[in-house]
Amino acid sequence: MPRLVAIDLSGGPSFVDALQRVWDAGDAVLPLDQRLPHASRRHLATSFGASAVVDEHGEHVIPGGAPTETGDALVVATSGSTGTPKGVVLTQQAVAASAAATSRRLGVSSDDHWLACLPLNHVGGLSVVTRALHAGTRLTVHPKFDAADVMASGATHVSLVATALARVDASRFRVIVLGGSRPPQVLPTNAVTTYGMTETGSGVVYDGVPLDGVEVRSVDGELQLRCPMLMRCYRDGTSPVTSDGWYPTGDLGHIDASGRVHVHGRADDLIITGGENVWPEAVERALANTPGVADLAITGAVDPEWGEVVVAHVVRDPTVPRVTLELLRARVRETLPSFAAPRRLVFRDRIPRTAIGKIARQELKTPPDSPPT
Repeated sequence: MPRLVAIDLSGGPSFVDALQRVWDAGDAVLPLDQRLPHASRRHLATSFGASAVVDEHGEHVIPGGAPTETGDALVVATSGSTGTPKGVVLTQQAVAASAAATSRRLGVSSDDHWLACLPLNHVGGLSVVTRALHAGTRLTVHPKFDAADVMASGATHVSLVATALARVDASRFRVIVLGGSRPPQVLPTNAVTTYGMTETGSGVVYDGVPLDGVEVRSVDGELQLRCPMLMRCYRDGTSPVTSDGWYPTGDLGHIDASGRVHVHGRADDLIITGGENVWPEAVERALANTPGVADLAITGAVDPEWGEVVVAHVVRDPTVPRVTLELLRARVRETLPSFAAPRRLVFRDRIPRTAIGKIARQELKTPPDSPPT
């Protein structure tokens, strides 16, 4: 029976070689997060039923591993921001479909050169590797993001998140695939924004337009996807996919008359205040570049009068005069209805984020670093 083999290696040629060897043997790969402690990495491999692990010392057997299905290529851990991570099972067919559709949309040729510099335990980083392997294009893999190394790579194509994009000269690349957290308000002309998730093996909507073979619909305001890149199941055998092949994403959004997809945010992030719907990302965009705000996030909080109220979590810029709730409310009202303006302001030392730059909103429910204002 095919096995699940965990790869416990930093990004680089050794990781790519190990991935290819495992695939050539007909087995599936579980990439491990190198930022986790050693014991945590081994625990994750065991909990997902890996039969072996490959590290710098070679391959080691893990007793009690569970087999995979023939044709499985990857098991990728979800971020687990709201609980225990799930292992998303992606088949070789799904990986190949993702690589082909992405390369076709971006016009990738044999002369191009992909750079992978995001964590390989996330599809945003790993899909660069699998895309290049399937397309036969040149590939460079870095162990982590380093702006100087990225600029010196000579790559034509790179996948980045917004924080990384801000640290490089975008003009040095032909195409920048941008995922993770919300994009900056001003994008370089060569940047392509993507929408997707671990369950779709990478982005499946580029600049609002679905890739070839990707269907998107909105059911009661929730986006659903059906595509050949879709997961087979979770590692525990369960699947959220409907009997006719649709995956409910848990994201709210709509599709306009031209077929362009608009994503409002996670359904469980939606704030309903006084009966009105407020999407955190819309408020965050309205407050972007506010003087005195180095970083921010928006959440909802239970309120006896309004049901929920909008809360602004702010990291202050110490070089700018004091930020006030009145300033933030006025800023939001310039572009959004008044009910979207925050009613509470909490100062924090940092905004918690995942490895690919998404705001970890669940963590913002913990006590703040500074008292609310």
